[in-house]
Amino acid sequence: MTDIVVPPSTVVRTSRGLSIAGRRLTLYSIMDYLRAGWPPHLIRDEFTLTDKQMTDVMEYITTHRDQVEQEYQAVLQQAEENQRYWETWNRERFEHIAPVPPPGQEQLYAKLQAVKARLGMA
Repeated sequence: MTDIVVPPSTVVRTSRGLSIAGRRLTLYSIMDYLRAGWPPHLIRDEFTLTDKQMTDVMEYITTHRDQVEQEYQAVLQQAEENQRYWETWNRERFEHIAPVPPPGQEQLYAKLQAVKARLGMA
């Protein structure tokens, strides 16, 4: 009896989602490029993939279109939420620290504020 050898899959599920085996590259990153109109051969070159890897990825996306698209939309939504969170956090943080002079520069800051007040800029 002979053993059947099953080649390893190019597309695997990792903690980051659907990824290329042995790489930190997700299919969602490739989807970004496909959505931007890049042809597969340029995506292959951009990520230094082999022809087989790129072919396997394109076949996987085609075969599992609904699943990949659903996960891709979830990734995009999470990215937008993360961006909004950090924009808000940064804005609030900068508003909080803006009026505070750098440590050890209180006299210089006071002088700057006095000049601004004299010029009507305060």
